[in-house]
Amino acid sequence: MSDFRLWHYDGASAVRRNVLLRTAGTGFVLEEPESGWTGLPIDWSDLTVIGLQDDRSAYGHKAIPGWRLGFSGEAPPDIAAHLPTGERYGRWIDRFGLWPAAGIFTVAAALIVWGALEAPAVIAPLVPQSWENRMGDAMVGDFGGRFCHTPAGDAALERLAARIDPGHEARDISLANIPMVNAVTLPGGRIILFDGLVQQAKSADEVAGVLGHELGHVRHRDTMTGLIRQLGLSVVLGGAGGNAGNYLNGVLSLSYGRGAESAADGVAIDQMRGAGISPAATAAFFDRIGGKDEGTEARAISWLSSHPLSAERRRRFAAAVEPETSYRPALDQAQWQALRASCASDPKVAKFWGKPF
Repeated sequence: MSDFRLWHYDGASAVRRNVLLRTAGTGFVLEEPESGWTGLPIDWSDLTVIGLQDDRSAYGHKAIPGWRLGFSGEAPPDIAAHLPTGERYGRWIDRFGLWPAAGIFTVAAALIVWGALEAPAVIAPLVPQSWENRMGDAMVGDFGGRFCHTPAGDAALERLAARIDPGHEARDISLANIPMVNAVTLPGGRIILFDGLVQQAKSADEVAGVLGHELGHVRHRDTMTGLIRQLGLSVVLGGAGGNAGNYLNGVLSLSYGRGAESAADGVAIDQMRGAGISPAATAAFFDRIGGKDEGTEARAISWLSSHPLSAERRRRFAAAVEPETSYRPALDQAQWQALRASCASDPKVAKFWGKPF
């Protein structure tokens, strides 16, 4: 008989008994020496864990409501070997152990994060081009008649597009009467230059570099990838329905990753090289709008917020200049002035008032 003392409720009365436990075959018998009480034989397999906390343990009986057996301290080995262990951290954690389970959790979390970051790049190319086109077309409506058109301005923009995008990868390249220094690529290969960017630029070559960069986002479907990453699969499932305005705001607030920006810069440099346009102007443009003074207002303007600049990006365009090459301007002076005057000279274009969307 063990000297290990336990407390016990038999489930039939509210009397708490201080008992001793005597093993018997596949189970045990509880006895209370003071009163001479002896309980019915109990099989070890009938015990269930009620609670395991610090140095206190309590067990119940599978078939007897209210039956309790408990003790404080450490059970003797001959009793502890038969007691159910319960769940310390949780069933499957107890099965593997705390540290292996923590490792599994870490790997699972890493896979979830990886999926959130990388899955959009896998999903975007699978979106039918017709769906993406309809989505971009719906977003165009939110510009509300702000597209600028004059005969000379349209001809200049078409000439610039022909130089940078001779393969017509972009479905449409437009100029919008919005004074933000920005350019945006919509789903479906639509590129929109904002008049604020054209006015900020000192030459057509600077605009050509930005246009080439946006063409890179078209080629790699970066906008669709970014929207899926930012807004989820609702972008794909919702199509071009009533959420077009929300999706346009999503496009305007996109911040492309470093890899996407680098790839788009590569496209810009290649297209400028093929067109015989010097990338030096783009490097100077980045230098100027980036602002060498960290406190300048230029660092907060829109194109920088969605296309973060870096010294490495500026150096890359500067390094792409080939000293022995005879470059030609993206537009002649008359064409450049026509493009710059397009929005101001269009009597039908909607004027900008406050917030654009």
